[in-house]
Amino acid sequence: MIRVILASALSLWAVAAQAAIDIQQVTSPGGIKAWLVEEHSIPFTSLEIRVRGGANLDRDGKRGSVNLMTALLEEGSGDMDARQFQEAREGLAASFGFDVYDDALAVSATMLTENRDEAVGLLRQALIEPRFDEDAIERVRGQVESIIASNAQDPSTIASNTLMTEAFPGHPYGADLNGTAESVAGLTREDLLQAHRDTLVKGRVYVGAVGDITPEELGTLLDSLLGDLPDDGPALPAEQTMTVRGGTTVVDYPTPQAVAVFGQPGLDRDDPDYFAAYVLNHVLGGGGFESRLMNEVREKRGLTYGIGTSLVDKDYADLWLGSVASSNATIGQAIDLVRQIWADVAQNGVSEQELTAAKTFITGEYPLRFDGNAQIAGILVGMQMIGLPPDYVVNRNSYIEAVTMEDIKRVAGELMDPANLHFVVVGQPEGLEAEAEPAVGTIPAKDAATP
Repeated sequence: MIRVILASALSLWAVAAQAAIDIQQVTSPGGIKAWLVEEHSIPFTSLEIRVRGGANLDRDGKRGSVNLMTALLEEGSGDMDARQFQEAREGLAASFGFDVYDDALAVSATMLTENRDEAVGLLRQALIEPRFDEDAIERVRGQVESIIASNAQDPSTIASNTLMTEAFPGHPYGADLNGTAESVAGLTREDLLQAHRDTLVKGRVYVGAVGDITPEELGTLLDSLLGDLPDDGPALPAEQTMTVRGGTTVVDYPTPQAVAVFGQPGLDRDDPDYFAAYVLNHVLGGGGFESRLMNEVREKRGLTYGIGTSLVDKDYADLWLGSVASSNATIGQAIDLVRQIWADVAQNGVSEQELTAAKTFITGEYPLRFDGNAQIAGILVGMQMIGLPPDYVVNRNSYIEAVTMEDIKRVAGELMDPANLHFVVVGQPEGLEAEAEPAVGTIPAKDAATP
């Protein structure tokens, strides 16, 4: 029966996404704010909760503590051990998810209307009264250590971690949020309790809710679920600028196919040129098989199965990243070609045909993101965290449509920096050696006040 309900909900929202979504801003009696989309035709509600801070709040020498703590939130709470907690959740037909990123801790929940109060009570118990039993700690610690060991053998992860370490030395962004084998092995139960106190704080909470719930009911729910969290936590990290040097870092690793990750500074989401940069990235490498890089590197020359780029807007740094994989014999050619294309687009922009195709795709796919309660709740909470207004969902495509050829050419010339596009290659590339270019300092993203 639940599967039928969920399938109906997906179908409903696929149609509803074509129309304006009515976003209500709710403040609970206790002062907790949330965005709500009411939909009473299906008897369940999805919640997406984000707490700003995330793995960036790991204390010195305790890297991986927030990640391990988060993984343990569903491993027993109150007077329930891990098995009893899962049995109680399943008995309520509720779904809970806990995850952590560099900049936020995420809590997801879906619950039937008839069981909502009980489900909220169980979720509150997980957030407020986690047990952190020693047997659960050791079991989950082993899982994290297995992930760390696996990542150490994965060329793509090695490349990404190396680039971030070079770009943000001494900053949390420069260290894997899982931690190292050594740091995770040294974590104690007290470290996890400290991570819990540091991270789950009411003053940094953002909430999106979608489904069979009224504003008044949501306000009561929020106070019950989150009202007992501490008001604030330790200071968040400072703003960082990606330190860039031109050239290539080679990590010697025995694999038949080399992996390259490359990057340069990006653009803040608040910058007035962000939409132009977003469209530009789609043309360059974000548009799959229609992108310039995919066409030149894969389709015309067969140097890779895949290549792509993306703008990465973190809370404290902005990046423009890409990746490509090729054989050890051809990865050098692929990198040379990426640099040539980066330089060409920086100087000449893109074609009218490329711009039109990108805008058509970007505006056409946007409504498809609104295909379920949980997805919409995630969009709502993401909008809040980056400071977008509720009417963004209605106006967003008009911002894309407003991007002109002149905008693209100007932003490409100002933002793209081929001389400082840095590559990290993991493999045994033939004829490609590490290049240590002279330091060129840092390249800040454009001042957001500059049009």
